[in-house]
Amino acid sequence: MASLNDIRSTFLDFFARNGHRVVDSSPLVPRNDPTLMFANSGMVQFKNCFTGVETRDYKRATTAQKCVRAGGKHNDLDNVGYTARHHTFFEMLGNFSFGDYFKAEAIAFSWELLTKDFGIDPKKLCVTVYHTDDEAAGIWKKVAGLEDHRIIRIPTDDNFWRMGPTGPCGPCTEIFYDHGDHIWGGPPGSADEDGDRFIEIWNNVFMQNEQFADGTMRPLDMQSIDTGMGLERIGALLQGKHDNYDTDLMRSLIEASAHATSQDPDGPGKTSHRVIADHLRSVSFLIADGVMPSNEGRGYVLRRIMRRAMRHAHMLGAQDPVMHKLVPALVRQMGGAYPELGRAQALIEETLRLEETKFKQTLDRGLKLLDEELGRLPEGAELPGGAAFKLYDTYGFPLDLTQDALREKGRAVDVQGFEAAMAEQRAKARAAWAGTGEAKDARIWFELAEADGVTEFLGYDTETAEGVITALVRDGAGIGSAEAGSTVQIVVNQTPFYGESGGQVGDAGYIRTATGLAHVTDTKKAAGVFLHVARIVEGTVIKGQPAKLEVEHRRRAAIRANHSATHLLHEALRRALGEHVAQKGSLNAPDRLRFDFSHSAALSGAELAQVEAEVNDFVRQNSPVETRIMTPDDARALGAQALFGEKYGEEVRVVSMGVLDGSGKGTEGKTYSLELCGGTHVARTGDIGAFVLLGDSASSAGVRRIEALTGAAALEHLRAQDARLADVASVLKAPVGEVVERVKALAEERRALQNEVAQLRRELAMGGGAKGGPEAKDVGGVKFLAQVLSGVSGKDLPALIDEMKARLGSGAVLLIADTGAKPAVAAGVTADLTGRLSAVTLVKAAAEAMGGKGGGGRPDMAQAGGADIALAEAAIAAAEAAIGANSNLKDLL
Repeated sequence: MASLNDIRSTFLDFFARNGHRVVDSSPLVPRNDPTLMFANSGMVQFKNCFTGVETRDYKRATTAQKCVRAGGKHNDLDNVGYTARHHTFFEMLGNFSFGDYFKAEAIAFSWELLTKDFGIDPKKLCVTVYHTDDEAAGIWKKVAGLEDHRIIRIPTDDNFWRMGPTGPCGPCTEIFYDHGDHIWGGPPGSADEDGDRFIEIWNNVFMQNEQFADGTMRPLDMQSIDTGMGLERIGALLQGKHDNYDTDLMRSLIEASAHATSQDPDGPGKTSHRVIADHLRSVSFLIADGVMPSNEGRGYVLRRIMRRAMRHAHMLGAQDPVMHKLVPALVRQMGGAYPELGRAQALIEETLRLEETKFKQTLDRGLKLLDEELGRLPEGAELPGGAAFKLYDTYGFPLDLTQDALREKGRAVDVQGFEAAMAEQRAKARAAWAGTGEAKDARIWFELAEADGVTEFLGYDTETAEGVITALVRDGAGIGSAEAGSTVQIVVNQTPFYGESGGQVGDAGYIRTATGLAHVTDTKKAAGVFLHVARIVEGTVIKGQPAKLEVEHRRRAAIRANHSATHLLHEALRRALGEHVAQKGSLNAPDRLRFDFSHSAALSGAELAQVEAEVNDFVRQNSPVETRIMTPDDARALGAQALFGEKYGEEVRVVSMGVLDGSGKGTEGKTYSLELCGGTHVARTGDIGAFVLLGDSASSAGVRRIEALTGAAALEHLRAQDARLADVASVLKAPVGEVVERVKALAEERRALQNEVAQLRRELAMGGGAKGGPEAKDVGGVKFLAQVLSGVSGKDLPALIDEMKARLGSGAVLLIADTGAKPAVAAGVTADLTGRLSAVTLVKAAAEAMGGKGGGGRPDMAQAGGADIALAEAAIAAAEAAIGANSNLKDLL
């Protein structure tokens, strides 16, 4: 018996032999179709190829595309587990032609593969065509020899495919397998077509027309093929089963569920095992593609699927979380075809364990409340909407989960009452927002979040995406369009642009629509809505338009590098300075990073060098940067550092990077940096490139600030430093390696020359040394020497005072330095006179006479500053008067 893995390989190999490029499945989160919640068919990733917007280096492709239908327009969630062929996750096998082959080849390929490679009895097959498609009917007769009654003409849209109200479209031909008259049902188009006898296994879409808004059509210049065949359906057929859940892959997951819960896979809990097996695939692939459980958007759909499976595990009697224990079985089955499962296995397991642990804490209470509410109702009465809302609001039960639980009891929910309770809560939240003191125009963001939902952020794993413009805002008010030259805030339903938060600046880039181009200069967040601050540079941007969003790659890469380096820097500082180091602020910009941290003293050169070296060690380690989702308490228990300024909800992203080598301390293999962070980061530490510290300074009391560079900016800084060093070496006419010694020698030489110049100045001021100098005069019996000096500074005056006092033997000295700016004054009194005459008295008198104030020092030496050198003679006279005022000095002498 061929396994589903064998069937998938046979399909892809067949089309590869026939000139098709085997293309990997695209992620479940569409990057090129913002109208879709998840990829739901194989053609999603090729949409732009069919419309001619995008061209690739191949015209034929084949894929096994992973698909999810559990939200929005395509939602099979409620039926999963109760029917034979409904799934939230399935694989769509497809072959595609972009203007290459058309109907004849597509029909021939499908018939050959089914009847020869897969060995299906041709007599068991019949087909449908659109009722006017005589060409397709004729090809089926020619290729397969089918009689007219096995070529069924369908006049409805079941056999006419449209991409939308306008655009590419065309007829379909579907292939059905007849399971035999022992199963109830009739062929397609009959009154009994809803039975299970005839099952569709393949659909060929012939994209041959373009439809216009007025309903008219014209043939497309590039006619193409889009096909799809569900792997689970064809697998059941080829394995002789009538139920997709009996295939080898699904059966293995059902048995893993039975083993984990110690319940018979085919017993009373059969439906629960099927739900768990199906939902395990959905949630695992969604997490692997970057979707995390949340209360909004895709994350909310993921959480609904998780909790539905977890409730069924609870129904099977599981007391402890079990979903995470089933992931290895899934990886064994599908990891070969989808290696992303293996790469994300640890993240998937941890996310499932965390979610189930949280949910089990409220599940018992929620189910008890449900039973109590039902006990108060008449038999068969529906559950009041208010009770259903309480389950949602208090216990996290989505409405469909409550409906699922009631379905097994034959009950329904008052959906209108539920919606009324939800509307009342929104009104209260809106009123609370209005009372928070936020700016008046900020209320519009809450209103937009309420009307259109919050923005879905896609930027952790992509820098380009498509979205739909849900709002244009200018001056706090919504507008319908914005023209070239205007500045506007653009809101999109999903975006790869990071909104400024946690120290990381907002992204810049471009938003393109069919009619205009906007240059995004910044991105901010408010009430969960991302605000793209943009200038319209071409045409007109209109609310409601689909848009292509592209983040400026080089800028984002530089920001990522700086943000990841900040994490490494934080840990390096803690290890160098102590556990008291904690983040007090940060900036992660494209050109630099800034990190404020608690520490009281400036870092020494050795400490800075140690920190810089350690960060670069882990950059060169090139270890993966990994992200996990957990509760804040679990994250802190794990040792994760909380970052300053972040607000944490029920779940946090925990970013880890670097692996310790232990160095004999028993820490081998342990994570180096572990922090709570919602920002974007490099994939590996080596992507940081290089790390250079610019220095350490005081930010505020007890807080230091470090600035640093990474990547190209760090290298440019080092190149500039090298260039400056080379310039210095050139000026010194010395090799670069000898620059330091030469500079030291020049500094010593300079100090010697400065001393020599100072000595010469003093000698000059003294009149050339011993041979001359100013003469002292007698003032009240005291020898008084006063002089105005040029070419000396204020700091030279004390030494000159001492020399003149020594020359006098006994007396007082006043020197005024003419510095060319503010004059300096100094006075000195020999030791034998300080008991009666103070230098402070003299210098104050002189300074005041020159327009200065103050002055101070000791009785034998004092200094002050004057204001006007032209008053120097008045200053000398004032000092003389101060000496004369001491009338007792003459008698003393």
